[in-house]
Amino acid sequence: MEVFKQVPLYRYLALCNESGLERTVLDCGAGGDSPPLSLFAGYGYTTCGIEMNIGQIQKANQFAEKRKQKLNIQQGDMRNLPLADESFSFVYSYNSIFHMKKEDVRKALNEMKRVLQPHGLMFVNFLNLKDFRVGEGVDLGDNQYEQIEDDEPVIHSYYDYSEADLLFDEMELIYKEDRVVERIYEGKKIRQGFIDYILKK
Repeated sequence: MEVFKQVPLYRYLALCNESGLERTVLDCGAGGDSPPLSLFAGYGYTTCGIEMNIGQIQKANQFAEKRKQKLNIQQGDMRNLPLADESFSFVYSYNSIFHMKKEDVRKALNEMKRVLQPHGLMFVNFLNLKDFRVGEGVDLGDNQYEQIEDDEPVIHSYYDYSEADLLFDEMELIYKEDRVVERIYEGKKIRQGFIDYILKK
């Protein structure tokens, strides 16, 4: 079976598989050349994805077509999901939600909670203050920066360890991990920092 590079989602997938809930899953920020929805599709999930960037949708669709999968990724904004209340057992956003200001992160999370069924599971991760890029670029305040990524300006919002807890007051925390990853990227050693959450509605 194919191994996907989004390693933290394997723990989430295992919990989803064990939950006994209907296998319906939504990915908020679903595009790219290795879409994790393909992992869920391989386990028999009915998949749906929301992605703003048409180019990233095309990459995901090309990946899926080679594997004879239909991932159902549509263009849209996770801050205003075109989906019914409580329509998915599982909702996640992997390495996506922090590409907006914190006020918009809150809006997106509220939308993700809205479409999540009672007892459903959510995965979301944030950048933490240990990340090597903290302080780079145009300072937007409150550890938010406009930084250049692939020659394009991109917002990155960074969180301290407990900051995002307040966004999930009404949910049950299942798992939380503060991760620091050191790796070689384009010939340089970099340090990336993440905080992963798995929560139950």
